Amino acid sequence: MKQYDAVIIGGGACGLMCAVQAGFLGKQTLILEKNDKVGAKILISGGGRCNYTNLYASADNFISENPHFCKSAFSQWSVDDTISFFETYGIEGQEKTLGQLFPTTNKAKDIVAVFENLCHDLGQDIKTEAEVKRVMQVSEGFEITYDHQGKQLKVISPKVVMASGGLPIAKMGASDFALRTAKSFGLQLTETAPALVPLTITGKDAEWYAQLSGNTVYCRVANEQISFQENILFTHWGLSGPAILQISSYWRPGESIEIDLYPDGNIVETILTERNHNGKQLLGTYLAHLYSRKLADAMGRFLPVDKNLASLTKEDLETIERWIHHFKVKPAGDKGYDKAEVMRGGVSTDELSSKTLEAKKVPGLYFGGEAVDVTGWLGGYNFQWAWASGYVIAQNI
Repeated sequence: MKQYDAVIIGGGACGLMCAVQAGFLGKQTLILEKNDKVGAKILISGGGRCNYTNLYASADNFISENPHFCKSAFSQWSVDDTISFFETYGIEGQEKTLGQLFPTTNKAKDIVAVFENLCHDLGQDIKTEAEVKRVMQVSEGFEITYDHQGKQLKVISPKVVMASGGLPIAKMGASDFALRTAKSFGLQLTETAPALVPLTITGKDAEWYAQLSGNTVYCRVANEQISFQENILFTHWGLSGPAILQISSYWRPGESIEIDLYPDGNIVETILTERNHNGKQLLGTYLAHLYSRKLADAMGRFLPVDKNLASLTKEDLETIERWIHHFKVKPAGDKGYDKAEVMRGGVSTDELSSKTLEAKKVPGLYFGGEAVDVTGWLGGYNFQWAWASGYVIAQNI
């Protein structure tokens, strides 16, 4: 039986980086990947373009019970390291918005190809359609049992890397295997939930949102913890778009969020200025210049859109100011793991060394990527954590 320095469970961003970096150090690894190819989530990320890091990524852009936990990994593998790594292998980056870096080719498959080629060149083994069923401690380290081509096989390794991701997205092969494995070894979990996920609206307000399906608006979306200023998207079941996905990671059921539909100005001052030029203009007509006609018409449920600007009273202006700048939304829920970008929560950071990502109670067992209670913002942050955690683990297996 071939001897490996480590078996890596999961051929996603973290697992692939771990295998390559281990190969650079002369270590031999085996990746066991459940899907028929590695990098499934990489290939669909960013609409198939792969936003592979963010120029501004820091610990401040991550959610965790221990917000300092990821600092050690980022000090060992920085954004500059990610950029340099991919540039070395022919991937030039281009910034789109808010520091989001994409390959100039706009092809996620080019990112995956870098790892596939390096794994081949470095002699790192990859088995696809290999679904791991169990990880057990034995005298030689760990026994990994997996199904492959209709057979149940076993491999022994002194080290195991859990890089099998989180619960999103089931059709991409996501599972709770890393979480179940952690629990089987007595490790604590931080409560998990969908993150970077659209929010749903039900009840009496559902029809109002549904009629606006497809409309986007640049907004500031906030709760008591944080705010994000990007587009929101109305859908037939609620709200989506970058700003909503961002706030969803901080939202909890039962809470409200506040939307500023005119974040870069004061709507009352803007209306008063326009009134001096054209007081006969209807409010609805003016709002249709700021927003889509569909949204302007829908505002008639809340605002005096049939009044001309000259006729707006002080109370009208107060209503407009309150509704435009402080639009309250109480989501009913979210769209779940199948529509979520990532999972919040995971293996508790209390259980892992921040310097090595090794389980404190189980020497030789490592957790990286989405399985750990480290969740990034939308825009390449989660890839940066995956690369960094893969690198860190490779140095220590």
